[in-house]
Amino acid sequence: MIDRADPYWFDEEAAEFAVSFFPSCLQHIEGVHAGKPFDLLPWQVTVVSDLFGWKRTADNLRRYRTAYIEVPRKNGKSTFAAGLALFLLLLDDEAGAQVYSAASTRDQAGLVYRIAVAMARKCDGIAEAVKIRDSKKRIIYDDTNSFYQVVSSDAAAQFGQGASAIIFDEVHTQPNRELWDALTTSVGARPQPLTIAITTAGHDRSSICWELHEFARKVEADPSCDASFYPVLYGAEASDDWTDPEVWARANPSIGYGVTVDYLATECNRAKQMPSYQNTFRRLHLNQWTEQESRIIPMIEWDECSDAPTDLEDKPCFVGMDLSSTRDVTALVLVFPDGEGAFDVLPYFWIPEESASERARQDKMQVMNYAQQGHIETTPGNEIDTFYLVERIGQILGAHNVKTVGFDVWNSGAIVQMLQRDAGIPLEVFLKMRQNFSTYNQPFKRLLGLLASRKLRHGGNPVLRWMAGNTAHRQDASGNIRPDKGRSSDKIDGISAMLMGLALALNAEVELPSVYEESGQLKL
Repeated sequence: MIDRADPYWFDEEAAEFAVSFFPSCLQHIEGVHAGKPFDLLPWQVTVVSDLFGWKRTADNLRRYRTAYIEVPRKNGKSTFAAGLALFLLLLDDEAGAQVYSAASTRDQAGLVYRIAVAMARKCDGIAEAVKIRDSKKRIIYDDTNSFYQVVSSDAAAQFGQGASAIIFDEVHTQPNRELWDALTTSVGARPQPLTIAITTAGHDRSSICWELHEFARKVEADPSCDASFYPVLYGAEASDDWTDPEVWARANPSIGYGVTVDYLATECNRAKQMPSYQNTFRRLHLNQWTEQESRIIPMIEWDECSDAPTDLEDKPCFVGMDLSSTRDVTALVLVFPDGEGAFDVLPYFWIPEESASERARQDKMQVMNYAQQGHIETTPGNEIDTFYLVERIGQILGAHNVKTVGFDVWNSGAIVQMLQRDAGIPLEVFLKMRQNFSTYNQPFKRLLGLLASRKLRHGGNPVLRWMAGNTAHRQDASGNIRPDKGRSSDKIDGISAMLMGLALALNAEVELPSVYEESGQLKL
């Protein structure tokens, strides 16, 4: 008997019916789950039972409207998604159902479609009921005037579609949230729509996937904050030993079927031998959110150095200035050695006001968000206003005991002259710095040591943290390193400026090989 005082009830018959669809209709599919006939694994049985068994007491419609399923690679995500797509097309009791599979590219979205087609063609009951249109990547079910369709990557074209169900594969690869928003806002006319996001962990913490991941954690901790959201999170904790087979087993719910211990052991050993592969292993096979695939700055250590700098007024100050281009982010980072082996860092950032929205699309809304929050200053116009910038930099430098200001000579000469002429900054404090391995190698390696020993205080500035997470590295034949964006399109200007300031501070401590174009007074 249903308790009418309870807002939700579990329909065991509906749950059992949904679970029975997979082995009974798709048992002929080989090549998944270590070559065994397709059947639901225990974690998948739970997901299917919950999604289709839980109902709202008031109207008997589906309780869950959004499911976020995060599992590591080779745990049968795409096969599971294909089965769900067919069930939602054929047996969801939805007249005129429109089921979409979506991903960052049409080819990625087509992966789920191809598996669904293979399933449909090998099951007589389904094959007789549907029409398959490979040229359009569509499966049609005429009995209910329904179809299953691969979605185009052109988000704008999806507005107005009346989706009843959406299977969103590998959400972490989405370049922005446009496709997600376009599809999920198209379900309003449906009585019980269902969006299922199935993904591996990513590394971009400004993405829609990270937003969903964090919300899923919130709902997991407190289901009452959104009773219609269904979170499924499999993965290792940040503190777990990524080399431990017990950790692999906890993170991979299909271990022994979709992924084997031997395979994980081989990949783990590769990660041990090749540090650059470690993040890839942890992200893809343990579902840990890393900052980026080839990052070099350990963000756990970075976050543990978030104490605010104090008593900076009289400390010697060494400054790195990355003026970038006229439409890009300008970074000024002040570095203060405390005389006891530790360093304080004080960063400032600017961007032209009218180009902030233009940059936002390229940098996944981060620059705009930080500007709105006051972490990035905007200068008037659509290019960096040099007069405004000179005034602000002059104010900042004038408030501290500045010893040296290092800068990249590219696009900087006029600003430096104006700082001397208009802001009264002595010309002899400015030094041109080569943007090469000889400049960056020592401060970069020292930075990693400072983080490991917790001897850096950066105040938790969110822009500098974002740029730290974006920072990869380049290495020469001699083992020297310098910062690099790698494959990332995101910004690292603040880290470059900070390393210039740190190089100057280290050079002041001991006599080192010159990192400058010339020593002594600057000549322009």
